[in-house]
Amino acid sequence: MIQALRTALAVFLFSALVGLALAPLAAQADTHTTAKMSKVVAKKPNIRLRQGYFADPRSTAAVAAKFDSRFKKLAKTPQALWVTDGYTVDKVKGVMQTYAKLAAKKKKTPVIAIYGIPNRDCGGFSSGGLTSAEYKRWIAKIASGLKNQKAIAILEPDAVAQAAQSAHCNDADRAGLMRYATRKLTKAGVWVYIDAGHSNWLSAATMAAGLKASGIAGARGFSTNVSSYQPTANEVAYAELLRAELRKLGITGKHYVVETARNGAGAAFNSDFCNPPQARIGTKPRTIAQGAFDAMLWVKHPGESDGTCNGGPNPGVWWPDNALQLLGH
Repeated sequence: MIQALRTALAVFLFSALVGLALAPLAAQADTHTTAKMSKVVAKKPNIRLRQGYFADPRSTAAVAAKFDSRFKKLAKTPQALWVTDGYTVDKVKGVMQTYAKLAAKKKKTPVIAIYGIPNRDCGGFSSGGLTSAEYKRWIAKIASGLKNQKAIAILEPDAVAQAAQSAHCNDADRAGLMRYATRKLTKAGVWVYIDAGHSNWLSAATMAAGLKASGIAGARGFSTNVSSYQPTANEVAYAELLRAELRKLGITGKHYVVETARNGAGAAFNSDFCNPPQARIGTKPRTIAQGAFDAMLWVKHPGESDGTCNGGPNPGVWWPDNALQLLGH
């Protein structure tokens, strides 16, 4: 009996000692597991959404600010570089490489707006564009210039909406060219957001069909409100409706960005889309990275004319009075 008690006591003491010895190891393992789980939960956004966006020191606002300090706010705000057919096929690759290099030097994300599709703007104020054959070569050069540069591209503002609105705007197989551009740019590592008009234009169902035809399945997602004035809350609601309609078409996981360059006054002037004097600048570009909402961006440059309307000069021309109006001066 006494021997049995002694044996039991020895086993108990041995187990206790082993437990004490292993406790720190167990605690270390638990800490390691917890830390690992925390890293998963706190996963950082992609670098495109993490490092901020590039403000080009060569922009029209930056040049104007050298002579008038009132434009410094615009000069310092990141805005997309508009890549139009003014950058020819033989030059556009170099332009992209230079722009990406400048952005990388500042550790910022380069953002471009590609605007050169055939029959661009359907004969409107910004009419123009390349031929179908030229467009494919041009896009290939843009993709080559941006390869592995972690860039963001807004693809052809208004193109999908205009094609859905008028057959005349689709006379060069616009959807096919959009699919080609999406594939080329995505393969080069560019995040492509196909432009989806805005909340006060076409229904979400109509736009979703146009986006599908234009290759949205292979893109990062879509952009809304480019060069328009709709309130951000309206655009987010519209974007979520678009995502729901895309899901009905079998397309899931798409993200979106919202243009906020000139929507600071809301859109009480919906019928006046060209240089409306009531417009004001909106929220500065910033990453959102919540759900499918990636970011608010400035794509259209505040202070550059929409066209010869409401007293404006030609499209894209710097217009100081308009810039001051947008700034509330």
